[in-house]
Amino acid sequence: MNADIKIKVEQVCKIFGPTPKTALEKVQAGMSKTDLLAQTGHVLGLTDISLDIRKGELFVIMGLSGSGKSTLIRHFNRLIEPTAGRILVDGQDILTLNDVELRNFRRRKISMVFQRFALLPHKTVLENVRLGLMLDGMAKPEANRRSMEQIELVGLQGFENSYPGQLSGGMQQRVGLARALATDAEILLMDEAFSALDPLIRNDMQTQLKEIQSRLHKTIVFITHDLDEALFLGDHIAILKDGELRQIGTGPEILLTPADDYVERFVRDVNRARIVTCGSIADPAVTGSGQEVSADSFLEQAFAILAQNDDAVTVRHADGSVAGGLTRQAAFAALAQR
Repeated sequence: MNADIKIKVEQVCKIFGPTPKTALEKVQAGMSKTDLLAQTGHVLGLTDISLDIRKGELFVIMGLSGSGKSTLIRHFNRLIEPTAGRILVDGQDILTLNDVELRNFRRRKISMVFQRFALLPHKTVLENVRLGLMLDGMAKPEANRRSMEQIELVGLQGFENSYPGQLSGGMQQRVGLARALATDAEILLMDEAFSALDPLIRNDMQTQLKEIQSRLHKTIVFITHDLDEALFLGDHIAILKDGELRQIGTGPEILLTPADDYVERFVRDVNRARIVTCGSIADPAVTGSGQEVSADSFLEQAFAILAQNDDAVTVRHADGSVAGGLTRQAAFAALAQR
């Protein structure tokens, strides 16, 4: 397996019901999700999902209710067992782990942040954050030290002796994030972690997560039903519908080249100027003028320069290399509906 791939999902299927293997044969023969439920009483959760999640990236899995996104993420720590397929972490098939190995895997390799915080109300912030460390047998002074580092990282220093009921929703979610980070796990699973928050607090948490990720470079798998959230956070995004994988790509790739009509409808009303980067639409065959924009800057940030120049502007990568030229026509085409 490629060393850059942290999690590899190979043809994973999940069917809920008393005889899932028999039901799987019907699905593989072409039976639809609706017919499967009507004729057999089984629920098709996932069908033939294959994807790669790179080491150190923030990978977003998104879809509407019933798409299978939460079902999929729960396979990564084996809270749910697949009906068929393989899941490899660092090249190891986690479906082969015995009970002891799986427990160690969950304690040290992978952590999870839940939608509803899952904090213990009778314990302080510090006690909640250090819980996993104490259960793992770490000495209390070291557990306190590591926990305080994460509490400070999420901006809750001074609140370590407070109880969850004394905190706002956003602060409680930061406690959950600190608890997950305290174990120093390489993989962080976040299942709709911000969806219960008010919009303003949610935006703050999204920004803070990106800032934390820029420092820690964890492999983060983030579940959401919100397209704007997915586009803001995700290095790569996977879109699910009815248990099927419809498209994987970067935000600009999904916006500019939707894989099918469903994805196209999904992204139709997005403000592309805040998602599409100049580098993603720069033309290598076009020579820019003296003015330049960063390849990583969003198209919106280039409007003023494009307005002042009849010719193409130069788009340059962070390493100094030239991505190409960017013209007004290319910018307009990127913003136009497909």
